[in-house]
Amino acid sequence: MAQNSLYYGDNLEILRRYGKDETVDLIYLDPPFKSNQDYNVLFGEQNGSRSKAQIKAFEDTWQWDQEAARSYQEIVETGPEKVSKAMQAFRMFLGDNDMLAYLSMMAPRLIELRRVLKPTGSIYLHCDPTASHYLKLLMDAVFGAKNFRNEIVWCYSIGGKSSKTFGRKHDIIFWYSKSEVWIFNSEAPSVRIPRKPDSHMKVITDKAGVTWQEKTDAKTGKTYRYPLDKVADDYWLNMEQLNREAAERLGYPTQKPEALLERIIAASSNEGDIILDPFCGCGTTIAAAQKLNRRWIGIDITHLAIGLIKHRLQDTFGTEINSTYKVIGEPTDLKSAEVLAKEDPFQFQYWALGLVGARPVEQKRGADKGIDGRIYFHDEADKTKQIVLQVKGGHISSAHIRDLRGVLEREKAAIGVLITLQKSSKAMRSEAAGTGFYLSPGWNKQYPRLQILTIEELLNRKTIDYPAPKSTSVTFKKAPRFTKEQGKQEKLF
Repeated sequence: MAQNSLYYGDNLEILRRYGKDETVDLIYLDPPFKSNQDYNVLFGEQNGSRSKAQIKAFEDTWQWDQEAARSYQEIVETGPEKVSKAMQAFRMFLGDNDMLAYLSMMAPRLIELRRVLKPTGSIYLHCDPTASHYLKLLMDAVFGAKNFRNEIVWCYSIGGKSSKTFGRKHDIIFWYSKSEVWIFNSEAPSVRIPRKPDSHMKVITDKAGVTWQEKTDAKTGKTYRYPLDKVADDYWLNMEQLNREAAERLGYPTQKPEALLERIIAASSNEGDIILDPFCGCGTTIAAAQKLNRRWIGIDITHLAIGLIKHRLQDTFGTEINSTYKVIGEPTDLKSAEVLAKEDPFQFQYWALGLVGARPVEQKRGADKGIDGRIYFHDEADKTKQIVLQVKGGHISSAHIRDLRGVLEREKAAIGVLITLQKSSKAMRSEAAGTGFYLSPGWNKQYPRLQILTIEELLNRKTIDYPAPKSTSVTFKKAPRFTKEQGKQEKLF
């Protein structure tokens, strides 16, 4: 069976390498930027490893630097004429600042997205008022002002409170088509909303059993019928931001409600069409596309996001979903794991933790207190226990085992795990064995209290030895289960 696809990496590089011309039916993107600051500090400098595109691990910060300058120069010199002129105008107006860096990074990506979009395809660009006016001009340059279809205002009541301004309670979504022929399913249920009651109309049911609102013109005597619902307007209400208690909320900071994506996908694509999200985050677009029997492509530059999507898909659609998609860009053998560890230690850490279903620590880099990840599980009448993990991509010794043992005692954890690229020595294994066992009250079984797992072992399906991981793990919040029968999946790129 052919598969859907998750791509790990810079979406510009992925699109140029894998994206075939005119193969995608619908694109949704929510590119990262900090909306709670003005544009001069919108993408302020931060320390830590930086990608060519998104900042890894949710740091949605952009800055004017050599990479941004090169991107600007490339788009001005080799990009389409209108895009080149728009970028030059932006620089004249904005100067060399972080908003220009953001636009310089977005321009080549939008050009590539237009290339892979089918002639009948559409693109929905999600932003907020901080940068929407610049993005609108850039979209006009890339897709053509004549192909602008709607400025959708997504309204919500959560957040955005202020004592100095009116509350900021909306985002902007720009809808463009690639040509003057596009898909719009006006009868799709999620596209329609109830028509407001009218005291001058009466509700009737015709002989076919269809219910209408009926109105008679007092002057002409003509009778008019209207359905009880209508196509949604360009301001979308009753689709709230996800609050902390929302069932579908997974903890990802920029997560959008599935209802929002379901309306977009239902409106501008048909079953079996290909949906692309080049900044897919925790996978809301992917989950919505799967529910609506669309094929999908997701791209993200952090292994943490890819790991969250894997959990989300399995929780929502069951373990059978695992055989219907593939992940491109993850290490598949020891050699590629070594390359990742050398090129980006933090992404290696996220990826390695994902192999065992662990959650990275929610602390700033360099301040992890000897803990890279945690696993939580239920044992002893639903009491929550924890496993603490360290990930090592370089040299290891018995000292690392002793350090982890100290962390294990300090955190009062049930089990400690060292994940390593290198094979452990006899002395290390002896040191680990001396830590003893965790006796599970719930399962009346002993488990090694300190375990060493190599990447090679994990790639060969070995995993942590602890009580019934599939039934007891509560490490990640589970997405609500979806029970609708799934459609057939086919090849994408």
